[in-house]
Parts: sequence; structure tokens; C-alpha cells
Amino acid sequence: MRKFLCVVFVSFVYSIYFAQASKKSLPCYDYAEVLKVEPTPLYKPHLDASKSFGVKLLKDSKSVQKYINNGKFHKIKKSGKGYRVQKLDYSRAWMVSKAKATLEKIGAKFSKETKGHTFTVSSITRTLEDQCRLRKVNSNASLGISSHNYGNSFDISYVRFNDVLKNNPKMEKALEKVLNYYARAGKIYFIKEKQQSCYHITVRNY
Repeated sequence: MRKFLCVVFVSFVYSIYFAQASKKSLPCYDYAEVLKVEPTPLYKPHLDASKSFGVKLLKDSKSVQKYINNGKFHKIKKSGKGYRVQKLDYSRAWMVSKAKATLEKIGAKFSKETKGHTFTVSSITRTLEDQCRLRKVNSNASLGISSHNYGNSFDISYVRFNDVLKNNPKMEKALEKVLNYYARAGKIYFIKEKQQSCYHITVRNY
């Protein structure tokens, strides 16, 4: 009887472990459902620009590492002239070279225009898994494909300048002026996201 109970117990424990392991190995998003979500007319140019860099939709850490290993993705420093990168919990500080260079140019121009002030980058490259995790704490996160999923987009907060979280209309106006300059030059697309208090910037393959 004891032997029988022992076997039953071991089988029960194993089944729980196997179920948990299987759950962990499955992605937290439904890929088919992600693909069904249609982008808005405003957002479609961002996705079209993203797909032009030859980067496949980033699903997980392995897909990001592949592009790091082959030299396609480049590390974004925590700070540079005119910008700072906040602690990234749901995105990764890697982008394609043109996006990295454009961020640095935007930062340098902003610094020049404002005589040394800095803006804050709040999000960079995200995988579908990152996006899924983010959605658990932020219901406004995209349900479909994001241009962040291709390594050429980043967000800039318009309520955090010089590492201070505070509305600053003067700095916000200066930042938007710089973004409009690069948008008119055909270098970027950008959207002001009011719910996230940031500018969503997608670098074009110019």
C-alpha cells in the first residue's frame, strides 16, 4: 500500500512539474492573433519603414541575439550627448546602426538647441515576449505588431528632461522642433503618444 501511494505521489508531483515546464516553454502571446491586428493608417508607415531593414519580426531573446551576433544590432549607450536611457524593464538597448546613429544625431541637435539639456529615452527594441510582459502591467501596450519589434524604433519621454520627471513645456517644444526637423528631412516618423507621455520614433531606411 505504501509503495502504491509513493508511486501515486511521485506521478502527481511529476505531472505538476511537467505542466509548469510546458507552460514556461510556451510563448505568452498568440502569434496568429498578433498578425490579425491591423495597424492604423497613422501607424502603417512606421511598420513599412521597419520592415525595410531586413530584420525579421523579433519574437524572443534568441532572435535578438542572432542579430547581435551577426553585427546587425548595435548597443545603445546609457547616455550620450543630449540624451539618457532610463532603466529598461520591457525593452532592450540594441538597434540597427541607422537607428542608433539617428538617435545620437537627435540627441546632439537637441543638446545644441537647448544649450546642454538632455531628454530621456524610455523604450527601445522589444520582442513579442517583451511586449506581452509589458501588456500585463500596461493595458495600452500594442496588441499587434509594433515597430519596436524590428530594432529601429525608440520612445522619448516628453515629461522627463535632465533626469527630472516634470512637465517642461519649453523643453518639450524644443524636442518636438528637433523631431520635426528630422521628419521633414525624411529620416524619421514620429507620433506623440499622450497615454504614454512619449514620442514614438521610427527611423526610416534613408
